[in-house]
Amino acid sequence: MLEPERILRLEVGRVVFLDQRRLPTEEVDVACTTAAEVADAIRTMVVRGAPAIGVAAAYGIALAAERGEDLSEADRVLRTSRPTAINLMWALDEMKRDPSAEHARQIHRDEVERCRQMSAHASTLVKPGSRAMTHCNAGGLATGGYGSAVGAIIASFEQGLIDHVWVDETRPLLQGARLTAWELEHAGIPFSVIPDSAAAAFMARGEVDVIFTGADRIARNGDTANKIGTYGLAVNAKHHTVPFYIVAPTSTIDPATADGSGIPIEERDQTEVTARFPARNPAFDVTPAGLIHAIVTEQGVHRAPYGDTLPLSGVGA
Repeated sequence: MLEPERILRLEVGRVVFLDQRRLPTEEVDVACTTAAEVADAIRTMVVRGAPAIGVAAAYGIALAAERGEDLSEADRVLRTSRPTAINLMWALDEMKRDPSAEHARQIHRDEVERCRQMSAHASTLVKPGSRAMTHCNAGGLATGGYGSAVGAIIASFEQGLIDHVWVDETRPLLQGARLTAWELEHAGIPFSVIPDSAAAAFMARGEVDVIFTGADRIARNGDTANKIGTYGLAVNAKHHTVPFYIVAPTSTIDPATADGSGIPIEERDQTEVTARFPARNPAFDVTPAGLIHAIVTEQGVHRAPYGDTLPLSGVGA
């Protein structure tokens, strides 16, 4: 399993990332020496995943403070790097209280610990012999260590509850096929990569027992933004009566957003889909709360109505 500091870390005068664009074929580090460079690393997906980009932003502010940069400008540049994941804004708000390196490292440690706690809670939802499915990447790479949805799979596997994992390839950047598969291989968990379009067929054949995904932002009513394709997966899960669970830290909950209609959806460059033809490339979609069996955070398993059961007063509430 990847050590948190292998994924991203703060060193003297720089923030260092494991370049997720180069995985699984190469393990290459990228070093950023300014907050603007950290923002660019977030924007270009050197580092990605809602909790991980929150940690990255915290490290960017600590770096700016060390260098004597204008912290308001550093905050502005980092805050606009990617719009959908609320963890980014949460971490920047946290760093306004204390822009020190130690505070940034504590945010990282806390995020990893939240992952371990939520994964333990999520494993209670898994029956022995289960075949799990997941979408995109919600492992240690996405969270800064251990993982949310993939953490749930790891915790369940360690208890002998999961026999196999179906990994959606996750178009257009193949974050499932490149990153989740790489993490599961390192963890020694049996898996198979499948085309996104095959997920419903596997459910129809009775080969999927549980689905775990992460989240980039959870609205107050439980509507959840995650990587594009998650909504369709949840619709198919409901039709085939397969439990569909969101696993995410409380730093992903946005109590200021009433429902999914208020979540900004990032639209990325069309060349990530095709270099020749016109294309649309939304990075995320919103899964309505009514399709989600439960939302699991470090505080436990939360069920509908989520407006009553989700912790809405911030991390640790």
